[in-house]
Amino acid sequence: MILLGYLFLIPLYCEAAETQCVILLHGLARSHFSMSKLELTLKQHHYVVVNEDYPSTKKSIEQLANQYIPPMINVCLQHHAAHINFVTHSLGGIVLQDYLQDHKISHLARIVMLGPPNHGSPLADWMHDNSLFKWITGPAGQELTTQKNSTPNRLHLNSRIQVGIIAGSYSLIPFGQYIFHEANDGKVAVSSTQIKTMKDFILMPVSHTFMMSNTSVEKQILNFLALGKFVH
Repeated sequence: MILLGYLFLIPLYCEAAETQCVILLHGLARSHFSMSKLELTLKQHHYVVVNEDYPSTKKSIEQLANQYIPPMINVCLQHHAAHINFVTHSLGGIVLQDYLQDHKISHLARIVMLGPPNHGSPLADWMHDNSLFKWITGPAGQELTTQKNSTPNRLHLNSRIQVGIIAGSYSLIPFGQYIFHEANDGKVAVSSTQIKTMKDFILMPVSHTFMMSNTSVEKQILNFLALGKFVH
């Protein structure tokens, strides 16, 4: 049944227009290299792709949003993109949502979020006061707790924005069950990824660290960008 689903998927996403632009936003303490396989796949399907580094461990989420997203949008506009899409990983989804609180993006089409800590992460709670964690993750890492007043929990997306969320259920952390107490990808609990305004959601057996490079995840991304839904 799953195989038939993916065979059905193939002709649906192969007609992406060249005027479609996709901005990739990597996760916390990562770089654009973490999204390079996905970048290549999107380019092979005729998307204009913007995949750039931003200093995720050096600034607050608000600073990252306001300083680094506008130049990426401008690259899409320079290519005369009829539609601008986003694919985000982890923190990238929170940075984008922070930007969208006070800004509108011209030609915004669809957003796919991979493992977004939309309600924070117990891992950030557990490591919040750890000096090494603070040094590695910087100001943004301190904002990703599950507290009601944390940055993720203060964000709300307009229901008119088409958002698809992919969550992982495979953890590389052997003691993760003692931190999360529910299905998780090793960094983010499945329940934390979901928001009320999402258009579609799918759970896949992938880890937080490597989900953006997974071939099956790439197929789901392509389908949502083309049709606004995943293949279930």
